[in-house]
Amino acid sequence: MSATPGPAADDARPDAASAAPVPPASEPAASGAGAPAAPTADPEAVAPARRRRLVATLVALAAVTLVLDQATKAWALAGLDEGVRHPVLGDLLGLQLLFNPGAALGLATGTTWLLTIVAITVVVVIIRVSRRLGSTGWTIALGLLLGGALGNLVDRLIRDPGVFMGHVVDFIAYGDLFVGNVADIAIVAAAGLLMLLSLMGVRLDGTRERREDAAEPGDGAAGATPAATPEDGRRDG
Repeated sequence: MSATPGPAADDARPDAASAAPVPPASEPAASGAGAPAAPTADPEAVAPARRRRLVATLVALAAVTLVLDQATKAWALAGLDEGVRHPVLGDLLGLQLLFNPGAALGLATGTTWLLTIVAITVVVVIIRVSRRLGSTGWTIALGLLLGGALGNLVDRLIRDPGVFMGHVVDFIAYGDLFVGNVADIAIVAAAGLLMLLSLMGVRLDGTRERREDAAEPGDGAAGATPAATPEDGRRDG
């Protein structure tokens, strides 16, 4: 038979419970539900030194493109007669000096001032987004685009018939299709590279998009989020 505790034993229990040590409120809670997650490094961050190198590369590439464009235009003005075609590769490629008031393929010939504004806008946008550069591919594409835009913009600003209305110097004849210049080549190359980078999922900051395949029925719990892999957020070299 078990003995029944007396009143004295009952009175001692609350005293013993109250005497138990209580953890201080300042101590952090144990990890688990409700615990704050530890801060992690921002995967979108680009090292300042790397960004400076990319911006310097962009500026250098744009400057080379601009100088090459203006130098070849000066050569064409000095050595070619307007409208006279000089074959280089038969009928496929030639040299023919023309003054283009519009865009490529002779489009928008009556809106020279609008094309000038578009070129200025492109230059401003490239300068602004260059602060977020983290991709070598984007750097090359934007450098070519900036140099090409500046090359034709200079013509719009300084050549006849006046500021904002200047005609662009074209001299590279592609068959019977159109006549262009070095700036046009840079712009087309930049557009092609930008399309390729977009298809590859390379972002401006150098990270890559990941297209997760939809989970097959019965694979894991419904609504489960796939675990991150080392490839997530990887940067373009």
